[in-house]
Amino acid sequence: MGKIGEDLFGDAIRSILGEYGDDLAEGMIVAPNEHSSYTLVISPPDVDRIFLHCTGANDTFTAEDVAMESLRGAKLFHFGYPPLMRRMYERQGAELKTLLSGVKEEGLTVSLDLARPDPDSPAGQADWAAILAEALPFVDVFLPSFEEILYMLRPDKYNELSERHGTTELLAWAEGPLLGSLSQQLLDMGAAIVGIKLGEHGLYVRTTASAERLRGLGKCAPDAERLGNWLDKELLAPCYAVNVVGTTGAGDCTIAGFLTGLVKGLSIEEMLLGAVGVGACNVERADAVSGIPDWETVQGRIASGWKQREATLPLPGWTYRQSYGIWENVLS
Repeated sequence: MGKIGEDLFGDAIRSILGEYGDDLAEGMIVAPNEHSSYTLVISPPDVDRIFLHCTGANDTFTAEDVAMESLRGAKLFHFGYPPLMRRMYERQGAELKTLLSGVKEEGLTVSLDLARPDPDSPAGQADWAAILAEALPFVDVFLPSFEEILYMLRPDKYNELSERHGTTELLAWAEGPLLGSLSQQLLDMGAAIVGIKLGEHGLYVRTTASAERLRGLGKCAPDAERLGNWLDKELLAPCYAVNVVGTTGAGDCTIAGFLTGLVKGLSIEEMLLGAVGVGACNVERADAVSGIPDWETVQGRIASGWKQREATLPLPGWTYRQSYGIWENVLS
């Protein structure tokens, strides 16, 4: 479901979607006299990717472009990326709130992903703390990257780290207390599950301490037997060791693994390992999708003793759970 222009890129998008199913291509809105959004990805060796992005028709995407009747029968609604969609961050995110609240009323589990905006752009100047405060009561699973959410919630800290280290690639300075503080702020805003992408350092997850909020997760809510497993958790799964060829789409693939585990009703530990497993498969290829096998193949690699990378971020007070290969900060 999305919006494209009546142009060459739009035709290519529909053609690619059609290869996976005619119904997918039919869900695209074709806007006359608008350009399809596109991104140029520059991915040199040993350097994080650089994105050159044209927002195109995404800037005119509104809540009315989502036909609520088309969601019936679905379990999960995943939305990205508001910073690249002008109508979604204008007016302190009023359109984003309208969209997400409408989907939530349909009973679906709602997940949200972000992108880091150019600080000098209108999106970069938006009040993201205020936007998220309005949106997150209607978001069950929130999945930003560390740098995105640090920029949006702690701009002074983001700028201080950037200036001190001479880079905006700040993953090396993520640490347990800062991750805990950021995730608690997001839970207080209304999210039930917060996943923070940490690139080569893995995936961090924090969940609500409210059983009522978890039960209100929608159609992907953990059943009564698994509810306690998901309640009030703070975990970090390191990445699996692979030969990295390219990182384009790594975060999106990690999220795909995360959401697949959620839809399948797995434990939080199984879901986390599945997420970083899918992300690891992604980076074994230069492009975004060709390295991704089926779910069973990923699970087979994990079960066969796939080696994980060492955790190098400071995690004071955390405990390593050898049986899962996951770090945990026990909250209660």
